[in-house]
Amino acid sequence: MAPGSIKTSSPNLQKLANPRKYSAALPRLFQRPPSTRRGAAVVVACAAGTGTGSEQQSSPAVGTGTLSVEFRTREGCRLGIARYPDFAYNAQGGRGAGGADECGEGGTVLVDFDVSSLYIPPMSGATTTFLGLPLPPFLKIDILPEALGGTIDRATGQVDLKFKSRFCFSVGSIYKAPPLFVDTTLTSEESRGAIRSGTGERMDDQGRCKLVGVAVVDPIDDLFMNTFLSLPTECIAYLNATISVATPR
Repeated sequence: MAPGSIKTSSPNLQKLANPRKYSAALPRLFQRPPSTRRGAAVVVACAAGTGTGSEQQSSPAVGTGTLSVEFRTREGCRLGIARYPDFAYNAQGGRGAGGADECGEGGTVLVDFDVSSLYIPPMSGATTTFLGLPLPPFLKIDILPEALGGTIDRATGQVDLKFKSRFCFSVGSIYKAPPLFVDTTLTSEESRGAIRSGTGERMDDQGRCKLVGVAVVDPIDDLFMNTFLSLPTECIAYLNATISVATPR
């Protein structure tokens, strides 16, 4: 594994070279993990001298913060699942705000975004294309964040943000699938799983970066979705964002 990479794995993810063979034995009940309280802080890493390839250690979550942080998503993003081609996704207009605290003397800050402030545009015909064509009418995937927080190294531009979210598929009022749960680290470094991998880009002097995250998607209580998406499988996100950290006025 390359220095600075993040490895994603799951005991449910076996022999993904042909994931459809797993569908005959799919569990019919998916237990949702305990929900994250609205606005709750995320426990993230803050190891002194954190660098690429280092093991992260838990530390107390950030509180109100002595700094303010703002997160905005931009166009040119991509989302992919299993071995399907990626969706082209315009996330322009996504946003979030929170607090940050200095973490040591190396320029690293510990950030925690207010869940109630987080908004990511839904995937729909207006924002998303697949193989060059917009998504069909009435098809919509709502992205509902449950947690976002981690570390930003202002000296090097490295970003590592723990991200938890629900992805809710619907077709008008006809069909609504149980939510898919995604738990990953959005990083400016490398994120690698069993079948998907990608590399981000560190923050520049204007706070612009590309974050990538690979996550395992487990089966849900919906045979159609399990079969169509070949669950369990992996998904990947490439998210163009602008992050700003400042002292509150």
